[in-house]
Amino acid sequence: MSATKDISLSRFPTLRVARASDDLEALLQFYGQGLGLTLLYRFQDHEGFDGMMLGRPGAPYHFEFTRAHEHDAGCAPTQDNLLVFYLPDAAEWSAAVGRMRKAGFDPVTSFNPYWDRGGATFEDPDGYRVVFYQAAWTG
Repeated sequence: MSATKDISLSRFPTLRVARASDDLEALLQFYGQGLGLTLLYRFQDHEGFDGMMLGRPGAPYHFEFTRAHEHDAGCAPTQDNLLVFYLPDAAEWSAAVGRMRKAGFDPVTSFNPYWDRGGATFEDPDGYRVVFYQAAWTG
């Protein structure tokens, strides 16, 4: 038996990206209205935490944001904390940028100029950034 096992795409685990915030409602506007994600689940006072999960139903990933009672989460430590979405279709990329603008978020200059050459970067209320990059991932 080999050390690595061939895993089909349907067997990949769900990826949850989780982080703390001080303002869940502001993030709901950014990631819900701006990014176009769906509120999948929300909880209140679960062992001192409030939180929510956003994603797309059936997608193998989602984002969790939590707020700890009586604790400050603070802001992103740098401007280079990124979630990058590769959108090769020009119309899809334009729609994503337009949705963010319509939700009240304007693009910001990227810390790394690479992202500005083919994309648009948006900063969430906690200082974390999302890049829509108009290209296919070729890694």
